[in-house]
Amino acid sequence: MMTMEQANQVYRLACLEVRGGNERAAYAAELPGMDGWVWCRPLRPSRRGGDLYYISACSQGVVARVVLADVSGHGDVVGDAAVRLRDALRKHVELWDQSMLIRQLNDDFLAGARRTQFATLFLASYYSETGELLFTNAGHTPPLWYRTATRKWSFLDNATPLSKEIVDLPLGLIAGTSYSQTAVQLEAGDLLLLYTDGISEASDESGAQLGLARLLSLAENLPVDSAVAAGKALVAAVGRFSGGGAPPADDQTVVVLQRV
Repeated sequence: MMTMEQANQVYRLACLEVRGGNERAAYAAELPGMDGWVWCRPLRPSRRGGDLYYISACSQGVVARVVLADVSGHGDVVGDAAVRLRDALRKHVELWDQSMLIRQLNDDFLAGARRTQFATLFLASYYSETGELLFTNAGHTPPLWYRTATRKWSFLDNATPLSKEIVDLPLGLIAGTSYSQTAVQLEAGDLLLLYTDGISEASDESGAQLGLARLLSLAENLPVDSAVAAGKALVAAVGRFSGGGAPPADDQTVVVLQRV
């Protein structure tokens, strides 16, 4: 059980450190050039879920890497995927180019997959000296992006005017799949809100799902002064939408990042 002190502490990543997993979590983190907040609730009664979250920092202290994945299956299947993902991140922690990393992850999922296991994944590398964010989306839900320049929220996907088209498949489906890298510029105060489909597909008491349109509408009322405030407010808003009725039907994970 997590104590109040643990939930309120800020975790500062050391050089070459990879932190994360698929267990219950709620903590703030300091990355190179970014503040972050991680929140994960596996589907009860399991202690570990299919949502995998990892954050890392390179040895020069200038590159932060964040990955959020949703793996099909439960139990040992997901545990094995978590180990493969963590090991691949450690191997490539020094590299700015993430094309080799995403290709290895796809190959690893194919090599270690059981039955029809696959995973959606959002992978981002942030270069603190320029504010550039390099990302790859492998079939994952599109992150929410708050831009201080416009004071508006939007989705970071193929409909975002400042990015190229994203057409990448989930991991573990086809060998040799090509994955694109897209770069956007983050300004001071910009927020990125990553989440799994347990958030966007949360249901109210009538069974209606939240959906992306409602999620974007909820985001318009989130505080934007910190990653922690934005993340906690989103989780609370999704809880209010669900109405405290039936328990969640899927794992729920949120990772919020803010350029500082």
